[in-house]
Amino acid sequence: MRYICLVYHAESALHGLSSSEGAKLDADSLAYDRKLQAEGHLVVAEALQSVRTAKTVRKRAGKVLVSDGPFAETKEQLLGFVMIEAGGMDEAVALAADIPLASMGMVEVRAIYDIPVPDQ
Repeated sequence: MRYICLVYHAESALHGLSSSEGAKLDADSLAYDRKLQAEGHLVVAEALQSVRTAKTVRKRAGKVLVSDGPFAETKEQLLGFVMIEAGGMDEAVALAADIPLASMGMVEVRAIYDIPVPDQ
């Protein structure tokens, strides 16, 4: 089963890292992605650009509304995601616990919903 691991942390805390701390976090994250891939768990992993570059899109009564930034003001922002294959939620949680940013922020683990395809 596929799971998405949504990685959250205060973006400002990442900007507060020294260049060596930031480089170590990047290296650790890439190494963990390679480990997941070697074990057959990795589907895709991506870091996201700053929330300052984000747009929020809504469509109401046929009108598209676009605003700058994330949907809601929060202390922690979505920084990236890792989509994995796991045998169940317990295994997915165990894999998410080793994502390097889990020790600084938090990781939300959710099962992927496979939309049923109607018979044609």
